[in-house]
Amino acid sequence: MEEQQAQAKKLILSGIQPTGTITLGNYLGAVQNWQKMQTEFDSIFFVADMHALTVRREPSEFRQTALNFFAQFLACGLDPRQCIMYFQSHVRQHAELQWILNCNTYVGEASRMTQFKDKSAKHADNINMGLMDYPVLMAADILLFQSDLVPVGIDQKQHLELTRDIAIRFNNRYGETFKVPEGYIPTTGAKICSLQDPTSKMSKSDPDENATVSVTDDEATIVRRFKRAVTDSGSEICVREDKPGISNLINIYAAIENKSPQDVEREFAGQGYGTFKIAVGEAVAAKFNPIREDFLRYSADKKYLAELARDGAEKAASLAERTMRKVRKKVGFVAF
Repeated sequence: MEEQQAQAKKLILSGIQPTGTITLGNYLGAVQNWQKMQTEFDSIFFVADMHALTVRREPSEFRQTALNFFAQFLACGLDPRQCIMYFQSHVRQHAELQWILNCNTYVGEASRMTQFKDKSAKHADNINMGLMDYPVLMAADILLFQSDLVPVGIDQKQHLELTRDIAIRFNNRYGETFKVPEGYIPTTGAKICSLQDPTSKMSKSDPDENATVSVTDDEATIVRRFKRAVTDSGSEICVREDKPGISNLINIYAAIENKSPQDVEREFAGQGYGTFKIAVGEAVAAKFNPIREDFLRYSADKKYLAELARDGAEKAASLAERTMRKVRKKVGFVAF
């Protein structure tokens, strides 16, 4: 028995909001790593459609975008035989646990979250409770499955710390209930910046279409956007703090070609920005062409997507219910 426990895989959980499409930044920073995680860990990946409601959405467009994200998961290499994939809104225990955790979270904690302040500034006409409560729903996502590890970027570290604080507080009050999760930083992955503002992270919601590249873009679109990418003064192709534009392109090419930035600098020594930008665009297009073809094939088969989503939600709900039975008993809910 002890040997079996020692050999048990750790559980890792991650989700992504279905806004726009999966960008190059999402792919290199997260989704590409999910492919490796699904063989190394017990893995749960979900379309975070509940989180996405903090911003007003047109319902029919939102529904189609979420479905497309699920198809993109498959096209990017996630295998439902190796991981659990589902829509967050299909597993009611997320919302149920969120309410209980809300009652164990302080207003001051939630209002101090940097992302709440940033999003409130960006959406001044829609500062809703969901914006403030977003980190508690994230805590519910994580704790619901007794997650061991959570891949986090810089912008989510504060939320993970809040999750850990909530878990410890609940355990201290009610007895051991939740695993206290750890952050996970993959060995590979890159922070990819906007092609038009290389000082900012590439974003699915960027209004400038030339700022991002998507896994569903065709080759001509990808190459064109890289040709228009912002670079810096001078002509030397090198990674330097005062050259954020060319440094971003080098990091992209290095990640796509599985090379070091130093290898890229040597490969393109003496060549101009124009030549390099085309080379980066062509490398990204070559990587994304098969993903785009698979996406078009999967997205056309709505029946298959529905079957996979339903199966994934059933598996996720079964795991979630194990935790919720324990939580309901701990807080004193009546059960027969």
